[in-house]
Amino acid sequence: MRITRFNFTLLGNTVTKDELRAELERQEQRYKEVYGGEVTTYAAQPEPERKPWRKRATVQDQAFSQELQKMEKELRPEER
Repeated sequence: MRITRFNFTLLGNTVTKDELRAELERQEQRYKEVYGGEVTTYAAQPEPERKPWRKRATVQDQAFSQELQKMEKELRPEER
């Protein structure tokens, strides 16, 4: 298991991810107490799935496949 530690700069001070979470929770509680409001939190949007990379056939690849098809057609009548 790999544990990664994130550091953020907040007003010139370096803070960890846990410290940042704690600060945001304090601000949320203060907002609720002072303004009596409701805080809505949203989950992070997932990154879009990347499609697998596919190599496009070059002109040479296309010509090669055409030549193979021609050779296969020439061999088929002889086999019968």
